[in-house]
Amino acid sequence: MMNDLPDVAGSLFTNQYKAVKIEGKRVKPNALEGTGSCFDSTEALQAHHHPHAAAGLHQEEPFWSKATCSYTMKSERQEPDHYLKRGQGESIKAHGGSPTRRSPHPPKAGAYAARSNPPNTAFRRFYERGDLPIAVEHRGMKNVISWKVDVSKLDYHHYLPIFFDGVRETQQPYKFLAVKGVEDMLKAGGSKILPVIPQLIIPIKTALNTRDTEVMCITLQLLQKLVCSADLVGEALVPYYRQILPIFNLYKNNNKNLGDCIDYGQRQYTCLGELISDTLALFEQKGGEDAFINIKYMVPTYESCVNYA
Repeated sequence: MMNDLPDVAGSLFTNQYKAVKIEGKRVKPNALEGTGSCFDSTEALQAHHHPHAAAGLHQEEPFWSKATCSYTMKSERQEPDHYLKRGQGESIKAHGGSPTRRSPHPPKAGAYAARSNPPNTAFRRFYERGDLPIAVEHRGMKNVISWKVDVSKLDYHHYLPIFFDGVRETQQPYKFLAVKGVEDMLKAGGSKILPVIPQLIIPIKTALNTRDTEVMCITLQLLQKLVCSADLVGEALVPYYRQILPIFNLYKNNNKNLGDCIDYGQRQYTCLGELISDTLALFEQKGGEDAFINIKYMVPTYESCVNYA
C-alpha cells in the first residue's frame, strides 16, 4: 500500500517551479543565520526560539485606565508644538470636532500564523559535518539520493530521527535530502521501524507546530507512509495521538472552497484539509480497535470511515 502513495521528494522541485514560474509567487527569503555549524559564517542565535511563538505578531495591547475604569489604548506623546493656534478652532468644528479616542479591539490570537522555524535542525548539523552517508544524485527526470551504504543496514535508532528532524527544513538541499532520505528508509526499513516510533514523535510534533502549510503537507504525507511502512506501526502511534493530533483538529476544515469550479491540482496533494482527513482515516484503519476513540477524543468532528457492520 505504501507504493500507492505519491512521491513526496520528487514533487518538491515540480511544485516550486509551478508556484514561481506559473503562478508567479515569490520565493521565500533564505534565512541562513544561526545554524551554528562550522560552515556558517553568520552569528549564532542568542535567544532560544519558542516552538509555539508566532512569528511577526507584535500588536499594541490596551491598558487599564483608573480614571475611566476601562481598557484604553495608549495615546501618542504630545510634542511642544502640538497645540491649537489662532484660527484652527473653526476648521476643527467644520471637520467634525476633535478626533475621538481609539477604542481597543480584541487582539488577534494568531492561531493560524506561522511559528518560528530556525535553521538549527540536527539534520543540517550532521549533514554539514559530513556524518550522513548521502549525496544528491542528479538525473534527467528527477533527483535521487546516492547512498554510500546499504539503506537496510543503517542504524535506524540513530539515523531515522535525524532525517525526520530535517523534514521542517525550508532550504535546499537539506529539504530534499531529508524528505527523500525518510522515504528511502521507510521503504527499506521493515521491522526496524517499529522500535524507533517513540523517537520520531518530537521531530514530527515540531514540524507540525511550525504551522507552515508547506512543511505540514510534507509531514502529513510522510506520516501516511510511516503508518503503511510496517506492521503494527499504526497501533504504536495511538499512545502519541495527544502530541500529534491537536494540529489536525486546528486545520481539519482548511479546504479549498472553489464552489462549482474544478481543482486541477488535486494530484499535487497540497490541500491541507484533504490531507488531514486522509491521514486520520489511515490512522483509524491501521491503528487497531482503540484508534477511533482516541482520534475522536482529540478531533471531536471526526467521523469514522470504517464499516463495522
